[in-house]
Amino acid sequence: QVQLVESGGGLVQAGGSLRLSCAGFGRTFSMYAMGWFRQAPGKEREFVAVINWSGDDTYYIDSVKGRFTISRDNAKNTVYLQMNGLKPEDTAVYYCAGAIRFDRVKRHDCDYWGQGTQVTVSS
Repeated sequence: QVQLVESGGGLVQAGGSLRLSCAGFGRTFSMYAMGWFRQAPGKEREFVAVINWSGDDTYYIDSVKGRFTISRDNAKNTVYLQMNGLKPEDTAVYYCAGAIRFDRVKRHDCDYWGQGTQVTVSS
C-alpha cells in the first residue's frame, strides 16, 4: 500500500517556475514508476510525465518538453516535477500517481493517486 501526498502548487506569473513534490508513504514506493497528471477545469485528465523506478528513464508529453523535468529521490520516497517557463495553459490541478509498470502510468492505469495540488498561471 502506498499513500501519495502532493505539495508545491500555487499562483505564479507566466514565465515563472514551480516545483511540485509528491511524498510517498509506504515501503514499496521505490518499486513504482511514478507519473504526473493534470486536469484543467472542464477538461479531461491529461498525462504529463513519467519516471521509472530507478530514475533513469523518463517520458514527457510534447507540450511540456524542455520546460518540465520529472525526477525522484527514492531515499526520501519523493518524486518531483520542476516546472519552468510556465504558461497560462498549464493551469490545472496536478496529480501524482504510481504503477508498477512504466507504460501503465502513460495509460493512466495507476494503482495509487494523490489528492492533487492546484497550479495557477496568470498571464
